[in-house]
Amino acid sequence: MFRPENAQSLAGVALVIGLCWALSENRRRFPWKLAIGAVAIQALLVLALFGVPALQAGLAGVGGAVDGLASSTQAGVAFVFGFLAGTPRQPYPLSDPGSLFIFAFRVLPVILVVCAASALLWHWRILKWVTQAFGFIFEKTMGLRGAPALATAATVFMGQVEGPIFIRSYLAGLSRSELFMLIAVGMACVSGSTMVAYATILKDVLPNAAAHVLTASIISAPAGVLLARILVPRDPESERPETLDLSETKTYDSSVDALIRGTSDGLQIVLNVAATLIVFVALVAMVNGALGLFPPVGGAPLSVERGLGLAFAPLAWSMGIARHDAPFAGSLLGVKLVLTEFTAFIRLGATPIGAIEPRTRVILTYALCGFANVASVGINVAGYSVLAPERRGEIMGMVWKAMMAGFLATCLTASVVGALPGALFGL
Repeated sequence: MFRPENAQSLAGVALVIGLCWALSENRRRFPWKLAIGAVAIQALLVLALFGVPALQAGLAGVGGAVDGLASSTQAGVAFVFGFLAGTPRQPYPLSDPGSLFIFAFRVLPVILVVCAASALLWHWRILKWVTQAFGFIFEKTMGLRGAPALATAATVFMGQVEGPIFIRSYLAGLSRSELFMLIAVGMACVSGSTMVAYATILKDVLPNAAAHVLTASIISAPAGVLLARILVPRDPESERPETLDLSETKTYDSSVDALIRGTSDGLQIVLNVAATLIVFVALVAMVNGALGLFPPVGGAPLSVERGLGLAFAPLAWSMGIARHDAPFAGSLLGVKLVLTEFTAFIRLGATPIGAIEPRTRVILTYALCGFANVASVGINVAGYSVLAPERRGEIMGMVWKAMMAGFLATCLTASVVGALPGALFGL
């Protein structure tokens, strides 16, 4: 049933697309067909995944797999770290059971295990076939060339820098629009390892959290393509048909080699995530300490979170979030942009059931599920400088705009979800 809040979310769709059009490098070349098609694809995918019984069962299976993966990971963590992993048997009486959830022992190891499993699935060609299938879909439905289509699909599962590795030899020949699109889509989606981590964080406060996180990453790809094409319109003359050669994609010598190298790659990601969180949270704490020297405003001390909440509350409201939840939602949107989405998800997961509306929690899950943040700017510059050193200057000139495109793409995704009937998600 269509309700006023669904119309409110349609305002978010119009706001995001209109803002990108206003900032476009060529407003006259607005991709009307792509805009209608991308939003329609998003809506149809969500309707199918949450409305078709067979696909619902598949999503439920994904949730079960995520829970099984998390519990299996905890077995390994408990073997190494003992009671610090949050095992039921604790050496001391517990006054706060919730304190057993320690991010370093409950979430980061999941990333490690998923990276190793992804490498194994790639070696067995399962993940490679899935990526190629999605690449074919993007190529045929969104008008992408073979190489960018494959990289876009790989980004959904592998990550913002890992995806373009598969077309490394093609990066130098991509048009400016295609290169911008790859960076933007990379920031609009998340990797398979972080999908599982986010679902682990939210599973106690959001029913079927794994299904929502997986869906969010998949359907944010078309949104990223659309907004990138609006901001930097394509040049048909520089995007001629090509033959795609996959012989240079990542290979492993054996299953054991895949597990070892996947674990090594996962360790680098875990260390980067942990270090980034420590530094960015510390910096914001420093700023909040300085703001605390000023007199309180509105009965509460000044803080980065309050400022971000005020700045992004209108955007949060336009996505379909209730007015009384908009400041909180706007704060999380700002935290995601400044402090990384991990911090935002941790705060969302720590928000008790009943403190915000269930609809707010669902919409925020989609809005936060992307890599668009300040830290990712550095990650992309560093990654693409290695993959395409001859285009480093060009990348430096577009990476901040790509971050904005990725951020708004997840907001567009959240708005599309908010425009659909709440009964679809059990609301």
